[in-house]
Amino acid sequence: MLRVRELDTYYGQAHILSGVSLDAAAGEVAVLLGRNGAGKSTTLKSIMGLVPTAGGEVRFREQRIDGLQPYQIAQRGLGYVPEDRRIFTDLTVMENLEVGRRPARTGVPSWTIAKLFALFPNLAEAAGRRAAQMSGGEQQMLTIARTLMGNPACVLLDEPSEGLAPVVVDQMADAIRKMKAEGLCVLLSEQNLHFAADVADRVFIIEKGRICFTGTVAQFSADETVRSTYLAV
Repeated sequence: MLRVRELDTYYGQAHILSGVSLDAAAGEVAVLLGRNGAGKSTTLKSIMGLVPTAGGEVRFREQRIDGLQPYQIAQRGLGYVPEDRRIFTDLTVMENLEVGRRPARTGVPSWTIAKLFALFPNLAEAAGRRAAQMSGGEQQMLTIARTLMGNPACVLLDEPSEGLAPVVVDQMADAIRKMKAEGLCVLLSEQNLHFAADVADRVFIIEKGRICFTGTVAQFSADETVRSTYLAV
């Protein structure tokens, strides 16, 4: 579904990503782990076209998308949920969802308001409430639900558990597992190791802009050296 090969990205003269390669398949959750500043968010933004790349290629559904504008990439069915949410605070839950509505896509999970309310029951209870009046966890759910209204084939989630209460993190993990069960491809960046291991199938660790570990969750969980070397604070 999503294939990244030898991606290089600069911010000015600073070389942020160096030869980043990773994959994510339909019906799979892949997680990109790393410390603050390791390059996780830049990787997602580079895939989405929000940050221009200097080398490498990104293929989505067998088509190259590197070099395209973000709106063109979104039109092809790649969804992006930023770390800072960017919901419309003056609009209600329902109005936010309607903003994201796009036609169904062939061979891709189709999302309706009813399905999204089943995925995120908190949103159903707050359907008429303005987004500014919602908790941080509810706003995160709304951001993901709005993205799903576009019926993407793959979703990039940037730090979906950050700053959330433990009970909300559990709800978020359950929602991601259900998205996977629908056949969605999910690539998420994370620092919460427990959350990542709970939802992911494959793990990529990034350190100083380079992928330094690739493996299954079982392989990652069994390798204490990798965890202590690249993820310990």
